[in-house]
Amino acid sequence: MLDSTIIYLMRHGLDDETFVGGWSNGGLIKEGKEQVECATKFISQNINDISTIYHSGLNRAIETADIVNEVVDLPIISLDDLKELNKGRLNGMEVNVAKNMYPNFFPNPSIYEKYPDGESLQDLHDRVKSFLKNSDEYDKSLLVTHRGVINMIYFILNDIEINYDKKQFDVGHGSIHKIELGKINKIF
Repeated sequence: MLDSTIIYLMRHGLDDETFVGGWSNGGLIKEGKEQVECATKFISQNINDISTIYHSGLNRAIETADIVNEVVDLPIISLDDLKELNKGRLNGMEVNVAKNMYPNFFPNPSIYEKYPDGESLQDLHDRVKSFLKNSDEYDKSLLVTHRGVINMIYFILNDIEINYDKKQFDVGHGSIHKIELGKINKIF
């Protein structure tokens, strides 16, 4: 599975964080595009073994993949498995409105509680774990995805109990992480 596979993961650039992310379709803001351009420069100077770019199909990931691809010129494929946690009815809602309508989801619900018409954190974990079972199909690929997905990979590969601490693995906007020999590390 992951013993001989090399996969690069990239978090999309910054989008408008006054709206709930999840499966929302907001695009990158100016700062987000600049983050991706900086990461793309790192990719072009340091990573020469990528054969394909996959993205989650959400606008912020699509725009990120397109910016990278202006430099590397590779096939781009949409892959639903790379989508962020589905926050159901909260997807794309203004954060202030969501906090008023669904206060029990702020700051975070139980890892087993599903967002209305969405997923629980445990569901995301299970989806990413299932994806990793076939990860050899993505050898030498760049996966443009979201913090939640990359965090789950850190949890799974390091055998850490899942939680909502979004910052513990330093998955910033435009950051790049590498899976090699069954381990994951931030490289940019």
